[in-house]
Amino acid sequence: MNLPEGLGWWIAAAVAVFWFVGAHNRLVRLRTVAMQAYAALDAALVRQLEFVQARIAAQPEADGALRAATEQLTTLLAATRLRPLDASAIAPLATALRVLLAAWARVYPDEVTSFDTDGTLSRPAPLDGSEGPAPARSPVDASMAWPEPSAVAEIARGQFNAAVTNYNASIRQFPAFVVAWAFRLHPAAPLM
Repeated sequence: MNLPEGLGWWIAAAVAVFWFVGAHNRLVRLRTVAMQAYAALDAALVRQLEFVQARIAAQPEADGALRAATEQLTTLLAATRLRPLDASAIAPLATALRVLLAAWARVYPDEVTSFDTDGTLSRPAPLDGSEGPAPARSPVDASMAWPEPSAVAEIARGQFNAAVTNYNASIRQFPAFVVAWAFRLHPAAPLM
C-alpha cells in the first residue's frame, strides 16, 4: 500500500509535536514539584526564624550578630519567594541560613539539633571511635543543626534538594534540553 505523497512528513511532524508537548509537560511538572517543595521549605524556615526571634525577644541582651543574621535571613527569604528556582537567589539564602545557624550555635551551643533528611536524629560518631568514622556526605546531603528541635526543616530541605536534582537532571537530558532551551528553563540550585 502506497502512502499519499507528503503523508510521511505530516506523520513525522505530528510525532514531533506530540513529543515536544509531552517533554514540555514533564518539565513543567518537575518544575512545579520543585516549587511546591520550596513552599514547604519556606514554611519550615519561617518556623525556625520565629523560634529564634521569640528567643531574641525574650532576651533583650541577645547577641547582635544573631539579631543581624535573623534580619538578613528574613529579608532573603522574602526575596527568594519570588524566584525560588533561580540559582542566583538561592545562593545568598543558603549563605544567610548558614550564618544564622552558626550564630545560633555560637550563642546557644547546647541547643542545636541535627536531623538526617529522612527526619531521624543525626548522631555524631562517639569520641572513642568505637563505631568508626561517620560516612562522608556530599554538601547537599550534609545535615544542618537547627535551633528549633524539629525535623521538619531538614526534611523539607531534603525534599527540595531532591526535587531540584530531578528537575536539573531532566533539563540536561537529550532531547528534553531542546525544550528547556526553547522555554528558557535554567537549572535550579539546591539549598546547601
